[in-house]
Amino acid sequence: MKKIFFITAILLMSVKSFSQGSVDYGSGMKFNLNEDGSKYMRFIVWNQIWFRSGEMNAGTMIGNEAATTGTDIGNRRLRFLAYSQLSKRYMIVTHFGINNQTFTNGGAAGTTGTGGYGAGKKPGLFFHDAWNEYALVLPEKDKKFSLSLGGGLHYYMGLSRSTMASTLNFLTIDAPIFNWPLIENSDQFARQMGLFAKGKFGKLEYRLSYNKPYATNLVPANAITADEAVAVDNSGNTKWSKAGYFEYQFLDQESNLLPYKVGSYLGTKKVFNIGAGFYTAPDGTRSSVNNTISKHNINLFAADVFLDLPLGNKTNKMAVTAYSVFYDYDFGPNYLRNVGIMNIGTADPGFTGSRALAGAGNAQPSIGSGNIWYTQAGVLLPSAAEKPKVRVQPFGAFTYKSFDALDKSSTQFDLGTNLFLDGQHAKITAQYSTRPIYTTPSTTSGSKGEFILQLQIYL
Repeated sequence: MKKIFFITAILLMSVKSFSQGSVDYGSGMKFNLNEDGSKYMRFIVWNQIWFRSGEMNAGTMIGNEAATTGTDIGNRRLRFLAYSQLSKRYMIVTHFGINNQTFTNGGAAGTTGTGGYGAGKKPGLFFHDAWNEYALVLPEKDKKFSLSLGGGLHYYMGLSRSTMASTLNFLTIDAPIFNWPLIENSDQFARQMGLFAKGKFGKLEYRLSYNKPYATNLVPANAITADEAVAVDNSGNTKWSKAGYFEYQFLDQESNLLPYKVGSYLGTKKVFNIGAGFYTAPDGTRSSVNNTISKHNINLFAADVFLDLPLGNKTNKMAVTAYSVFYDYDFGPNYLRNVGIMNIGTADPGFTGSRALAGAGNAQPSIGSGNIWYTQAGVLLPSAAEKPKVRVQPFGAFTYKSFDALDKSSTQFDLGTNLFLDGQHAKITAQYSTRPIYTTPSTTSGSKGEFILQLQIYL
């Protein structure tokens, strides 16, 4: 039995490594804790550095100066993940790091101004994941059913494939953010504390969790009528949330050793999956109308499809990757949240024109009650080399948003290219993105653009 498990573990590690597109990387930084390798520890380290140049929303200043454009370089992610299989049934996962450090913000708690302890300096490390899990029914080749239970700060948050996306192997430069609908409100960077169950039944993969959302203390803006009510997240003793995701894997089976869903296999697997998921939280938001507080349930649903296929023959080595997801979000009446990734802009108090409704910098309407449809696709261009390292993968993405709080729907797009130097382990990504600009809920003033160049290293 130990030999069978050891072989299974090695195969899982090899598949995970090869799925990153490198022909030489192997199983990475993996250390055996016993002679047969059934007990091991693996370390994964990665960083993503962004250089950006983009248009700022009207009414923005950077530092103490009015700005219509901005350029910067920053740390999008610096992460360290370690997991250990202490026995064939028991595993521990820890994952910590920093995110979103710019020259103006993202520093340690309490940092202000400039100087040795400036607002963008010395960011504090924090845990993204920290959980234990136990396999009640081990995954075995000749058995259809498997079941593992776990608990802690975890990423099994249901809803959609991209809600549990790996940040190591995106097709586009990053996630669209609305795939993490509670990000940094009632979760800790897309995670919550709770219990989870995961496993497979034949080609069906399932993930379920029961979680305690983090309490927030956001005060809802008072409105005159219910049509103007703005819902915000919970406060006080939060009620438990429930989440789940079910995915049928028609072709190759994906590893579920860890929760992180691969964005692009670069032609190393034949994958076609259809999935659906949910997240619910009773009394998860509040609104205030004529100084009367009302509570609202959070009910979020999604359905998606993922395709990743090699194309051509052995001399072509092409591949196509595509993903499409539809979200139906209900946070309460007219809930709307504006988000700007690594936003270096602040509101200019001296500006007298029409400000962007989303606020300063690169903020845009990102998450809200309503519907979102997101689709991305990319093609790994052919290579005649027997073991190609340098590869090119152009991609594009389209987003449609229809929020209850805004009278007009919006569309936006992303276009870019991945240049793989050694699969996902060393890549350069260039992307141009647009975002809609609203000046009132019923008035738009076109769109603005942003160019990002990313350097990624993953060990």
